[in-house]
Amino acid sequence: MDHELKQEIIIDNYNNPFHKSHTDVEGYIKVNTNSESCIDNVDIYVLFDGNKIKDIKFDGEACAISTSSTSIMLRKLIGKTIDEVKELLINYDNMINEKEYNSDLLEELNAYDEIYLKPNRKNCALLPSNAIKRAIEIYEVGNDN
Repeated sequence: MDHELKQEIIIDNYNNPFHKSHTDVEGYIKVNTNSESCIDNVDIYVLFDGNKIKDIKFDGEACAISTSSTSIMLRKLIGKTIDEVKELLINYDNMINEKEYNSDLLEELNAYDEIYLKPNRKNCALLPSNAIKRAIEIYEVGNDN
């Protein structure tokens, strides 16, 4: 993926984020994620249906990297099983941390494959995956999985 396309993906998802809205609907697991180093303060709402993510939304204020990575990630996760989500998150985290990963699995999330060049932005890119992992943990503990 060339640099221009990466920038276009990031900017488009920052300006027009997918599923950015607040919800008080019962059944959603809400996880707050924030950064000590910038403005990022985002609530992620995950609705599970059995072992799948039925719906996922986010709300809050965040930088372009955090907002766009959350937008792309949420779009990819709806309808996926928990195991599929975990696999995607492992690969995404590995990419951000310069470890081996499956780029085919990540699709548009590959726009962040050079975020390691700006170490202070790694935390921004990891905020959504960290929150989703916590939501899965909460769900699994509550359902004795």
